[in-house]
Amino acid sequence: INHFPWTRAAAHTLRLKTQEYVAFTSDFISYINIPCYFRECCQPDWISFNPKGLEVDLQQRLFGQHLASRIILKAVNWFINNDNTKKPLVLSLHGPTGTGKNFVSKMIAQNLYKEGMDSKFVHLLISTVHFPHVSQIETYKTQLKQWIKGNVSSCERSMFIFDEVDKMHRGLIDSIKPYLDYYHKVDGVSYRKAIFIFLSNAGGQHIVQTALEFWKTGRKREDIKLCDLESALSLSELNDKSSGLWHSSLVGEHLVDFFVPFLPLEHKHIVQCVLVEMKADGLKPDTSVADRMAEDFIDFPKPERVFSRQGCMNIDSMLIFYV
Repeated sequence: INHFPWTRAAAHTLRLKTQEYVAFTSDFISYINIPCYFRECCQPDWISFNPKGLEVDLQQRLFGQHLASRIILKAVNWFINNDNTKKPLVLSLHGPTGTGKNFVSKMIAQNLYKEGMDSKFVHLLISTVHFPHVSQIETYKTQLKQWIKGNVSSCERSMFIFDEVDKMHRGLIDSIKPYLDYYHKVDGVSYRKAIFIFLSNAGGQHIVQTALEFWKTGRKREDIKLCDLESALSLSELNDKSSGLWHSSLVGEHLVDFFVPFLPLEHKHIVQCVLVEMKADGLKPDTSVADRMAEDFIDFPKPERVFSRQGCMNIDSMLIFYV
């Protein structure tokens, strides 16, 4: 072999090329992770928080909710970026109809999951749809616990949205209390990375009354602070017999991290909603159209007519009658 020095060099080159190829192939397969390349997986490629995106959405698409915007952004930011959370994030969103509670839930999903609300890790439960019969409450409790456990076992960063909590049968929500508590694991499953969002109209009357008092005394609604509402919200949930959280241990044992108030919408907020909807429909935004529509939407309380009873709901379907 000493007579052919090029052979040793060639062998060395071939060995290096082979090593490079193997390394490249391994890195490539690892990078694309073939099974998760084509379908959603519980991995960073599919679940990645976009704090700036959430901030922009809250600023540009949610109107009249200075408290909710600030609380939601800080709460979600803190939770997602905290590697040592002691419990899942539990948010309770309160306020009148059409003020943005469902909308904000969708914003969180869209800025955390690549598939947004279509993600298989985002779960929406509607009380009147999924738990309609009070006679079956014990069955619902068992099914709900098993279902949540199964989903969190599949992906620790699961999100559960409970809509119409004020219409939920009393005692049902308490069945999942262990999953929301300060436990490292429950039956071998950790829930510390999960997110639970409760949507409710409970406390809406107190929120409206507070906003109305500020309006009557000439104070800006932006001056309403969380402390003006938070304790009353938790008490309204705890003491409202029509609420799914009536006498709930979730409230009594302080397992709800943030009570988030949504204020009733005024004329200027309805105008903003209409202009956004016109743009979304491919129409040229027209403030005169938005003003006329807002005038019809502002309907309570009488005789003041300061707020919209339906908020920004139905603007999309009603717009055709104004253009």
